[in-house]
Amino acid sequence: METSASSPARPESPRSRALFLMLTLVTGALNAISFLALGGVFVSVMTANLALVGIAIGGSDPDLAGNSVVALAGYIAGVLAGARYCERCERANRSGVRTLLVGELLLLCGVLVGWLTVDGSPPAPLRTVLLGAAALAMGCQSATIRAAGPPGISTTYMTGLLTTLLTDVLARRRPDWSRVALLAAIPVGAALGALAVGTARTAAPLLPVVLLAVVLVLSAGRLGAPGRRDH
Repeated sequence: METSASSPARPESPRSRALFLMLTLVTGALNAISFLALGGVFVSVMTANLALVGIAIGGSDPDLAGNSVVALAGYIAGVLAGARYCERCERANRSGVRTLLVGELLLLCGVLVGWLTVDGSPPAPLRTVLLGAAALAMGCQSATIRAAGPPGISTTYMTGLLTTLLTDVLARRRPDWSRVALLAAIPVGAALGALAVGTARTAAPLLPVVLLAVVLVLSAGRLGAPGRRDH
């Protein structure tokens, strides 16, 4: 996923588009798992979680409020840490994108291990830890794509992308089908995640781990900005 200050508005190659698509599938799957099994909140959709905080307060639901705050805190920490690392790497004229995605993979592996130790039914304290780790991973991915992706591309939140696509339709501009595919990948990934929880709950978090591992394998040498060495 190669970018520079003059990156175009879409990924530059079919492989880059495929990598962004797979990262979006990771997001959809992880959101489904977190919603269905980690407290009824999302790990990348912070607008929804902010609304859930208000709903929980208004409805006197401390569990929902707590889960929403954990997801928010984890995501914020991931974004801040990822953005800070990308800034340091930029000053050193190198890309830290691959390192950040490896860090995300390690976090998701941690979620998987914790999940497996309790056969897919984490008690409340462990559920909080797993939820925070998953949100931290999504925040890290958001910061990574913001640093490495073309302008307007996201693999973790889609409201802005949906707004852009609808505006293009209204203006009768040709739709960017690569972005349409990204938008569609969220429900597809969520469907796969929900299917995993429903049919193979004990191993459900293995799905995003495998998808992200495939991204890292396929993206070797393509995650840094042109002219920079990945780190």
